[in-house]
Amino acid sequence: MSPTNENIVSWVEDIKERNHSSAAALTVIKDNKIVFEHYSGFHSNTDNPLPINENSRFNVASARKSYLGLCIAFALYEGKIHSLDDYASDHFHDIDRDILGNTTLRHMVTHTHGLDETSEGELIREFDPGEKWAYRGMNIKLLTQLIHEIYGRPFPEFLYQKVFLPMGLKRTWWETEDNDDLVKVIVDHNKIAKDTTGSAEDGMESNLFVSAREFALWGNLFLNKGEFNGKRIIPEEVIELANSIHTPNHLAKECPRNGMFWFVQDIPRVLSELGDRVPRGSFQILGVTGPTLLVIPKYNVVVAKMYNKRYNYGNDNYLYYLKEFSNIVADNFRIKKSEESL
Repeated sequence: MSPTNENIVSWVEDIKERNHSSAAALTVIKDNKIVFEHYSGFHSNTDNPLPINENSRFNVASARKSYLGLCIAFALYEGKIHSLDDYASDHFHDIDRDILGNTTLRHMVTHTHGLDETSEGELIREFDPGEKWAYRGMNIKLLTQLIHEIYGRPFPEFLYQKVFLPMGLKRTWWETEDNDDLVKVIVDHNKIAKDTTGSAEDGMESNLFVSAREFALWGNLFLNKGEFNGKRIIPEEVIELANSIHTPNHLAKECPRNGMFWFVQDIPRVLSELGDRVPRGSFQILGVTGPTLLVIPKYNVVVAKMYNKRYNYGNDNYLYYLKEFSNIVADNFRIKKSEESL
């Protein structure tokens, strides 16, 4: 193991133990080649669980939003959505226009929409569109519905034909039945891990399971602007729509900047989930169960990290640990690039 990878693995394993995750996986792609993989732990915290390996598939939770985001980028590219500045009320006719107000699709993909819902499922307004940044799930439900209506099929089916099949991805899907490859999610480390498969494959639920290797390949597709193994899979313009910053310009400086749900680095920001030492133009997506997919174009690097513990380590200081992982990766590859140039 190179010192670069050893440093990253040490961090991954340390947080795994601190956060009581039973599993960890790591895949590093450099210059379009898988240069390192690390697997440790078990699929669950029960007796006699299966060990983690390259076939293990983790629930990636909110990281699934990058898959939906690509579909929104496709819809814009193909003219099925006119503009990100379309009013949400022009697309969601069955929702109270007074609640939607001036919310646009731009607000919805950048977490600046201000919409939330009660425990009874009632749509409410938390703040005016574009006024603040808040990570809520109502936008995902609505945009999943919109893509279904636009293409006449659930967005996972759209992605399967457009992307997964051409790439040969076989361990990326929204699962409805448990099987031996699926890693269970620990909510409370004092209790048995849970089966987090869903009731449908339509992308509406948080039941996307992905292997660490295919998660990294998903990031590498974006790194290469839609090419995979030298073959054009997606128009470059679609990728540029997906990972360019779309956040309204007037949002407070400390708030994150987002593409189609990706966190995108421009300048270091206090509330961003990307570390201050991560180069400009990098982008990342995360999930509450511990997955991180970090893409650093400057170093031609993609890193996919997986856990199976709900809620990221650190409690109120969790943002520090999210940032620091990306900082460690960036530091290691910056040093490596400097050494290679000598």
